[in-house]
Amino acid sequence: QVQLVESGGGLVQAGGSLRLSCAASGSIYRQNVMGWYRRTPGKQRELVATMTNGGSTNYADSVKGRFTISRDSAHDTVSLQMNSLKPEDTGVYYCYALRLSVTWGKGTLVTVSS
Repeated sequence: QVQLVESGGGLVQAGGSLRLSCAASGSIYRQNVMGWYRRTPGKQRELVATMTNGGSTNYADSVKGRFTISRDSAHDTVSLQMNSLKPEDTGVYYCYALRLSVTWGKGTLVTVSS
């Protein structure tokens, strides 16, 4: 069974940067898609960014130009570099992986103070 372990997150001032990382384990097969979703106060979980094994990316409009997703497919890890953070980026960020089924990480809290 695939497990996702997240690291990073924390408290940062507006305009600052954070980096999230996630590693998949428990499968001999690489995940087809890995990425990040988030749940911000008052909203449902939403896509932040994903990347396929082939390198195709998908970003939420609200983070384009500020966040960058990267993958090490050989080791099934995914990272999210978050720059120019805004208070509205505050929320719980979940690692996401898809192969035959979806797997979610437990989430890591990102707090951006104004």
